[in-house]
Amino acid sequence: MSPREVEAVNSVRIVGRVGAPGVEKILPSGDAVVEFRVVVDRAKPRSEKREVDVLEIAVWSSRLRKRALGLHEGEVVEVVGELRRRFWKGATGVASRWQVEASELSRL
Repeated sequence: MSPREVEAVNSVRIVGRVGAPGVEKILPSGDAVVEFRVVVDRAKPRSEKREVDVLEIAVWSSRLRKRALGLHEGEVVEVVGELRRRFWKGATGVASRWQVEASELSRL
């Protein structure tokens, strides 16, 4: 397949437990975002100990922000969205982190 025949896709589906309640932040631009974490068990742990991934979720739409603020720790949710890398200037220089930008959010 040539590069012209391949469709680029950035799509993420996560099912897991809410790790902490959502926090609404108002950015200097005036935009609002709700951020929370989802804890997902690893399908194939490297050892007999339970292993999890803690994933950062960002919710921008007003309808989903309201839903995200109503989530409670331990609830099972499904998040559909896209993976984003955020950059900002910190005290020690440029910093970054990965987040899932949610386009769908459902309690299960």
